[in-house]
Amino acid sequence: MSAGSAVKVAVRLRPLNSREKKMNAKEIIKMVGKQTVIQNPNMPTDLKKFSFDFSYNSSMDPDHRDYITQSQVYNDLGKDVVKSCFDGYNACVFAYGQTGSGKSYTMMGYGEMGLIPRICSGIFDRAAKELIKEPDSSFVAEVGYLEIYNEKVRDLLVDKGDGEYHSLKVREDPKLGPFVDGLSSHTVLDFESMDALMAKGNAMRTTAATNMNDTSSRSHAVFTLRFTQAMLIEGVPCEKTSKINLVDLAGSERSSSTGATGARLKEGANINKSLTCLGLVIHALAERSQKAAKKSSKKGKGDFVPYRDSILTWLLRESLGGNSKTIMVAALSPADVNYGETLSTLHYANRAKNIVNKAIVNEDENVRLIKELRSEVNRLKEMLGGDEAIQALEDKKAEALKRLEDATTDEERAAAEAELTDAQSELESASASADAKVAALEKAEGE
Repeated sequence: MSAGSAVKVAVRLRPLNSREKKMNAKEIIKMVGKQTVIQNPNMPTDLKKFSFDFSYNSSMDPDHRDYITQSQVYNDLGKDVVKSCFDGYNACVFAYGQTGSGKSYTMMGYGEMGLIPRICSGIFDRAAKELIKEPDSSFVAEVGYLEIYNEKVRDLLVDKGDGEYHSLKVREDPKLGPFVDGLSSHTVLDFESMDALMAKGNAMRTTAATNMNDTSSRSHAVFTLRFTQAMLIEGVPCEKTSKINLVDLAGSERSSSTGATGARLKEGANINKSLTCLGLVIHALAERSQKAAKKSSKKGKGDFVPYRDSILTWLLRESLGGNSKTIMVAALSPADVNYGETLSTLHYANRAKNIVNKAIVNEDENVRLIKELRSEVNRLKEMLGGDEAIQALEDKKAEALKRLEDATTDEERAAAEAELTDAQSELESASASADAKVAALEKAEGE
């Protein structure tokens, strides 16, 4: 089973922060329904409009009736991820935006749970309900947490040995795609233990103060949940596996705004490099999807997707254009002083919504074959037991026999015999097909 679906894109607007207020910044973004409008501060009549799956306005007081809460974001986006998980699909949620735009708040939350912990909690809540309905079912959750810092992969759930992180290698499995060799995997039995690992990883993550953000993330963080469920479906053992990537990207930044020097400047350069690569991948995938929509058979440079140009894009290959149901959240600053970066983020998000992924249910091939054969056998059995199509063939055969009995000329007799032969052949073909499906099913179940 496969599902071709476009990347779902949401944008979220935060309030003015203290730095922007000190600069007497003005708000230049308005949201109406799914539409986001940004005004050029140097040319007030220059309005650029964008439409997304969701436009979340969280720039006003939290008590305002139009304020979009963390709970509403989860209801719109997170619940789809939980459903995909139990359906056996891979899923990915990633947040993009300039430094200090509110990505980590949306994804992790401060004081109030963000999207990542809510999704994890929702998966365990759903598993508990499923176990009540199907006591014979079982669920296993394994998590890993990494950061990409200066183009090097670090395990956030392993303590430093000699004061330095051990850099891990990214390799590729022919079936599973890119993976991090040596990344620790931790089995968790409930949300509390998962939340504790998440908190440990967050504490280990590289952050630093810049002019734009006192707790600026200096790395991209990827929290991965591998969820396996085993159950009986119509008496057939079934196992589904879902891989959920929850990604908090470091923010794009300009050194002139952040005041970065030395190590901070190097970090910013690597962050911008990987985000530029991500932008090129999104652009290439959007073009490829648009070509496919137009059923273009021509191949050109736009068909090449530069996944390998950065560690980030290589690790997210399946999440972008591959086997995954993916959601992008673009975080926005409302301030006129950030007009250039905010407009760039909106263009980024606008291209991403054109990407079409091809997600498939991750289940054992033999189980899938048995289910398909059983379904086909049941269909054929129904046909042979009096389905309208079979009955029509029986009627056709009976009519041909009657015409043969009533025939008075050689021509009439020949025509009736031909009709009788056709009807008999179609009936035999249907029976043989059913027998073959039954034999294949018995063989598959025997294996």
